[in-house]
Amino acid sequence: MSIVKINVLTVPEEQRETLEKRFANRAGTVDGSDGFEWFELLRPVEGTDTYLVYTRWRAEEDFQNWMSGMGQAAHRGAPQEGGAQGERPRPASTDSTLWTFEVVQQAGPKEG
Repeated sequence: MSIVKINVLTVPEEQRETLEKRFANRAGTVDGSDGFEWFELLRPVEGTDTYLVYTRWRAEEDFQNWMSGMGQAAHRGAPQEGGAQGERPRPASTDSTLWTFEVVQQAGPKEG
């Protein structure tokens, strides 16, 4: 069954808009990857400065293949405006942790 990767990002309030714009600008970069099943960027509602980046993959190998190829490129980011050629933008998050889960049960709405 599938695996889920959740990247837990600590994002100060003043960087939230920056983070969300960066993800919006990269929309679609993972969608065509072999084994990719789902993506969600989850914004905290109250009481925390933690965003969750949820991706679901057919297998660990598919995630690792994406990370070693397109994932590296996506995480490099575009050069900063007004910055030196090829200069990476400052990270919007101050901390990042990657969680991995195996899907052992799943359910969706009943069609009918």
